[in-house]
Amino acid sequence: MKIVMLGAGQVGGSVAHILASEANDVTVVDANAERLQALQDRLDIRTVCGHAAYPGVLEQAGVADADMLIALTDNDEVNMIACQVAHTLFNTPTKIARVRAGGYITYQERLFSDQALPIDVLISPEQLVTDYIRHIIEHPGSLQVLDFADDQVRLMGVKAYEGSTLVGQALRTLPEHMPGIDARVAAIFRQGRPIIPEGNTIITADDEVFFIAARKNTRAIVSELRKLDKMVKRLIIAGGGHIGARLAQALEERFKVKVIERNVATSRRLSEQLSRAIVLQGDAADENLLRQENIENMDVFCAVTNDDEANILSAMLAKRMGARKVMALINRVSYVDLVESSGIIDVAISPQQATIGSLLTHVRRGDVVKVHSLRRGAAEAIEAVAHGDYKTSKVVGRRLDEIKLPPGTTIGAVARGDEVIICHHDTMIEADDHVILFLVDKKRVPEVERLFAVTATFL
Repeated sequence: MKIVMLGAGQVGGSVAHILASEANDVTVVDANAERLQALQDRLDIRTVCGHAAYPGVLEQAGVADADMLIALTDNDEVNMIACQVAHTLFNTPTKIARVRAGGYITYQERLFSDQALPIDVLISPEQLVTDYIRHIIEHPGSLQVLDFADDQVRLMGVKAYEGSTLVGQALRTLPEHMPGIDARVAAIFRQGRPIIPEGNTIITADDEVFFIAARKNTRAIVSELRKLDKMVKRLIIAGGGHIGARLAQALEERFKVKVIERNVATSRRLSEQLSRAIVLQGDAADENLLRQENIENMDVFCAVTNDDEANILSAMLAKRMGARKVMALINRVSYVDLVESSGIIDVAISPQQATIGSLLTHVRRGDVVKVHSLRRGAAEAIEAVAHGDYKTSKVVGRRLDEIKLPPGTTIGAVARGDEVIICHHDTMIEADDHVILFLVDKKRVPEVERLFAVTATFL
């Protein structure tokens, strides 16, 4: 696929890396020549230096014959105008834009159409990260919570603890320990390395276990892998920027929320926006402030400022002072690796990984409804729709054990209408089934795409 990308910042750089690694023809446009050079040194891509919305620059980048334009600059207006120019002058088929300001999002149905601003897909990284964090807070004990098939199916990542029911048990014994609950272990990561789950695979302490189940059963399964954490009641959000404000608004009705914001003007504006949450002006890494706010009684401390170092240090301090669970937003991938290996911070949140899935949904070939990136992009969960019949499809009308899945790929569940079917070897795939797959090796994605492709005889 030929893709023109606008913006070589943190999000743009991460997206370019993933798209280029999947053999797409990628051209990146940015006004900063140093950024482009740094990207070109690492990736097999073309670069064009210039203003992302100028017609001449877009033409030079090859928008005229591109399959997709992805506008990811830091400026909403530049992204929107670039899509307008690409549509009007070059008739680009698919246009994706990053839009951060809530004022635009509020009126998106009226604003973003071919008759107004021709943007096919709107991406708000701040909203995606907010939803990602909210899911983890709402599901105590989880490392990652991903939904599929209109939230009928959940894929959850949980760290198994010594002394829990399933530690030391083989996967084939799961039905004995959880009678009446159907679930499928999609993957296990042990010391950072993937293990393909088999019937005789034994769960050990500190394993990251990813399982698929119907939404209603997830809490019961978590309780078998670890001591069930108490439901969250009190939390502190460090940082009152775009993400912090959205998170506080989403949670303040159900939880006791406090927001710590360093900037006086921002904290004042935030206090006017929020109805129940308490806004404190100060430094989240101030030990005295945390002590005054009874940090030892907090269920969650979530640091979401724009400063990676500040997030890491304040989360570490909160953990040392007694916060039950701490989370930190970290942009730099190298920092995420360090933090996760240390074990001091419970959840390291990478905004790039939370965002990339929305983009990959539109890049993937075939009828792909949803994509989630896992394990810092090394693994992937895909929801694909099966089309055709036994003759035209490689999956429809076949049992799971008859489907030639690429190595390291697991079909975990099928959503058929309102029914959720947890897959076993004899599960039959039918036309229009929503199939949820887990890939521990992203290099196998093209093979999965070919598997779900329909032959030319399909009408």
